[in-house]
Amino acid sequence: MSDAAGPGAGSSTAAAELDARDELAHRRKDFVLDDGTVYLDGNSLGALPRSVPARLAEVVEQEWGRLRIRSWSESGWWSAPERIGDRIAPLVGAGEGQIVVGDSTSVNVFKAVVGAVRIARGEDAEHGVGPSPAARGSGGRDEILVDAATFPTDGYIARSAARMTGATVRAVPVSGMGAAAGANTAAVLVNHVDYRTGELHDLRSLTADVHRAGGRVVWDVCHSAGALPVELDAYEADFAVGCTYKFLNGGPGAPAFLYVRRELQPRFDTPLPGWTSHADPFAMSDGYVPAEGAVRGRVGTPDILSMLALEESLKVWEGVAVSAVRAKSLALTDFFLQQLHAYVPDGRAGRLRLRSLTPEAHERRGSQISLLCETEGHDGTDVAEELMARLHERGIVGDFRRPGVLRFGFTPLYTSFGDADRAAKVLAELVHARGDG
Repeated sequence: MSDAAGPGAGSSTAAAELDARDELAHRRKDFVLDDGTVYLDGNSLGALPRSVPARLAEVVEQEWGRLRIRSWSESGWWSAPERIGDRIAPLVGAGEGQIVVGDSTSVNVFKAVVGAVRIARGEDAEHGVGPSPAARGSGGRDEILVDAATFPTDGYIARSAARMTGATVRAVPVSGMGAAAGANTAAVLVNHVDYRTGELHDLRSLTADVHRAGGRVVWDVCHSAGALPVELDAYEADFAVGCTYKFLNGGPGAPAFLYVRRELQPRFDTPLPGWTSHADPFAMSDGYVPAEGAVRGRVGTPDILSMLALEESLKVWEGVAVSAVRAKSLALTDFFLQQLHAYVPDGRAGRLRLRSLTPEAHERRGSQISLLCETEGHDGTDVAEELMARLHERGIVGDFRRPGVLRFGFTPLYTSFGDADRAAKVLAELVHARGDG
């Protein structure tokens, strides 16, 4: 399908015009990208910021290689988890002193869910061990609600947290979570953006509903941090957990972050008390006394190499407004869908149909487009896997999820409208070849 003929003719000109007006276009040069590749998998692993290799070399050669142990104080290693947390804070609508960086997303989800249950029951650090009279009178708040479509690990962690706290887990569709929260609800674990469909959930209203029921909310913001406004403080989120290797571009296995709302920090009783979250870590005392503030979200020795790579990566956000990122994200995903619809009318090609699982409404859309492959009598999984493999061969990098879902992540700091147009064209060519063949 050429640029000059067929459905979507002139689309390259339209893409070029949009790119010329893009206020974030200059940020693309800050990333390591191949000219021949359209990278639409930043919702799984963000691209490498160009300044990171030199910074890592400095850390290895100078801070580790020459200063060695002195770098914990002289190079600021010890304070990195909180310092980097404060860099992330404005990207998720949080004030300083409420985010600590370290450990994996899964570990932080565990800390947050157990901490939320303990606070809801009054079994928290401020009130001491054992449920408060209010908690006993309400049946002990023995239920954890989880997003029925959650990323599998979140469900695994929630069930483990339930076993530790004597609670039960109930899976509920996000649309019904507010109504499902009641007198027995201790904690609710929910994804801000559905990893599979790209649907954006209403953080503000759900948090308010759960609070009215007396429960606490843990938000998984892995697919929204760095892609759209999150507003943790404004909407009074209790806890939030996010990874940093997706839209924040921190690198593979980069440490996650944990947000604990300031008012709840004195009550946060972590299930993983470690020496670096002790009020006096170098006293090496037998008894655990938690530090004040977000520091109590730490556990063990910080993972310095990946943490400092993340810190350098976050410099690409200097001077960038999250509102501008959101505006471009919506424009990119609109344009991609518009072009795809032009090339594949009604999403149909012979026996193959593509159907968007991502809501059209902007207020319900994250920064990805998920397309369900459907074929006559099949769920489309094999077709989706084949199409994604062919896309990779043609230089279009996305991913797929069973059953039959093609996922394309749009990272506004480096994705161009030309990228979106090229991806739509190549996908359309492959769909027509597969469906009409």
